[in-house]
Amino acid sequence: MKLELLASALMVLLPEIAVAQSDSVPEMKDQQLKEVTVTTRRAGTVKSRGVANADLINSLELLKAACCNLGESFTTNPSVDVNYSDAATGAKQIKLLGLSGTYVQMLAENIPAYRGAASPYSLGYIPGAWMKGIQVSKGSSSVKNGYESMTGQINIGFKEPQDAEMVNFNMYMNTMAKVDINADANIHINNRLSTGLMLHYEDNLSSHDDNGDGFLDEPKVRQYNIQNKWGYFSDRYILHAYIRALREKREGGQSSGHATPDEEHGLFKIGMETNRIELATKNALILDKEHNTSIALITSGTFHSLDSYFGMKVYDVREKNAYASMVFETELGHDHSLSAGVSFNHDYYSQWLADGIVGRTKSVEKETTPGAYVQYTYDLHGKLVAMGGLRIDHSSLYGTFVTPRAHVKWSPNDIVSLRASVGKGYRTVHALAENHYLLASGRQLVIDDLKQERAWNYGVSTALYIPLAGKTLNLNAEYFYTDFGQQAVIDYDSEPGVIHIANLNGRSYSHTFQVDASYPVFKGMTLTAAYRYNDVKSTYGGELRQRPLTSRYKGLLTASYKTPLGLWQFDATLQLNGGGRMPEPYGMPDGTKSWAGSFGSYEQVSAQVSRWFRHFSVYVGAENLTGFKQKNPVMNAETPWSSAFDPTMVWGPVQGRMFYAGIRINLEKM
Repeated sequence: MKLELLASALMVLLPEIAVAQSDSVPEMKDQQLKEVTVTTRRAGTVKSRGVANADLINSLELLKAACCNLGESFTTNPSVDVNYSDAATGAKQIKLLGLSGTYVQMLAENIPAYRGAASPYSLGYIPGAWMKGIQVSKGSSSVKNGYESMTGQINIGFKEPQDAEMVNFNMYMNTMAKVDINADANIHINNRLSTGLMLHYEDNLSSHDDNGDGFLDEPKVRQYNIQNKWGYFSDRYILHAYIRALREKREGGQSSGHATPDEEHGLFKIGMETNRIELATKNALILDKEHNTSIALITSGTFHSLDSYFGMKVYDVREKNAYASMVFETELGHDHSLSAGVSFNHDYYSQWLADGIVGRTKSVEKETTPGAYVQYTYDLHGKLVAMGGLRIDHSSLYGTFVTPRAHVKWSPNDIVSLRASVGKGYRTVHALAENHYLLASGRQLVIDDLKQERAWNYGVSTALYIPLAGKTLNLNAEYFYTDFGQQAVIDYDSEPGVIHIANLNGRSYSHTFQVDASYPVFKGMTLTAAYRYNDVKSTYGGELRQRPLTSRYKGLLTASYKTPLGLWQFDATLQLNGGGRMPEPYGMPDGTKSWAGSFGSYEQVSAQVSRWFRHFSVYVGAENLTGFKQKNPVMNAETPWSSAFDPTMVWGPVQGRMFYAGIRINLEKM
């Protein structure tokens, strides 16, 4: 029996070894075999072989950089960009397929999350040490999780309580005097019930103004974050449940040590205090194991409060969300499967805004949306996979709407896979909650009565797995086109003293082409290269123009090497970011323009070295080794109380060269 198991393992792990048929193996007496350990290095990012175009980022990839939070986890990923939204509040946004993160549906363990007022800072709400993996799906996605996805989905998977019982500790500190501390532990109460606790603390211990404009280069952030998860497994019933709580204080703007107070108003200060709590349960009942038939109930509730001020402007919001989904899945034979379900989503926003002049105004936004979906998948032995889905939802604000989506994948052999997708997406805009960082600008913020956004997304891609010199060259090429029928357009161009969020009046679209390749050059060494071109245009003031503050292209080269014994790991990343259009500049009193009409390309280099020991590892690294940073990310910083002041014209890094070091400790529980 031991010989048979060993032969089976070798056939799987070492396919080049031919194992003789059992009838040709001579009879052998029972023997005691010595222990054999077969090791291999998994790739950190894997292209999904499923019907959807998705990148699976596992924990190995997350260790290639400091990854203090979700926003820092895409440094080595060619598909996702993370940029500052402004240079005063520290708000960051994801860009996928050339479009901002509001068009990417964020999921936490396949539950919609981090919407509305949380979206500008949500990339900092998810500690990197908590994550087990990230799935980035591009283009039209499954209808299971709702109708909101337009350019794709990002699903975060957290460490599970049923994982091996471990105690983990991670501490990080950088030359900007930021400290980041994480700890987590799992407890197996019995063979079915487990729980896990995760803790996170971060703090900026000092303030920095390296360019001398009087404004902090990044806000001082103090955050406390805690999560408790539970898991129960039996033969017929599975339960996942968690509660997360976060408290964060953010302070930015002018610093008394770096700026001279205005005689009338004093220093221009920015402050935010956030409290957030999330609860969720996932219950699954297995009805028929043979046909993978199950029914699941998913529920979640979120409360998010934000109290903020931007100079004399004050903005407070209380956001509540309730979500529920019931899903039925079954196999209708070897090649056919069906998924169907119903869902319910309720959003409530209570907002207060005061500008220091006309007083305090209150507004309430509410929307209730029940819906239902059906999704059918045909799988012909993995060679041809077709998936079609249809949703019908009814919004209390916008009435009934239909969301169709379809995917097909054809793999004629083990070398080539071809994919195509098409689908529609919808989104309710909560303009002030999602873009409140714009209040930091001296411009007047004008928001129209906005309609529901809607867009079609079309995509085609090919994945090649080419045998080359005994290894496999992974080569991917993809093209996506997003076409908006209705959109909330942030217009910086039409009026110099106004930021106008208006309904689209014309065309708006995004063309994105990307090619990337990955190859293990030699044992332990992997190179990845990628190039992406974006053509993103919208109509501003009746004119179709390139979307401002968006790079037209991106190049990426990463190298990762791990020594044969796995004791050392070296990682380096080179990014080339293309130039783009600036919003229309306006004239200054002296006749000059407020800023140039475009920005140029720039390069960034990051590197990290890790040393592994039995129960811990240490790492040192650097970000932005080229030292490039935008010279004037805060426009007219010397007059922050004027309408010419604007910290939202950010297109590049606002920080220069930065070094860091950290330690990770992993202990098995006794």
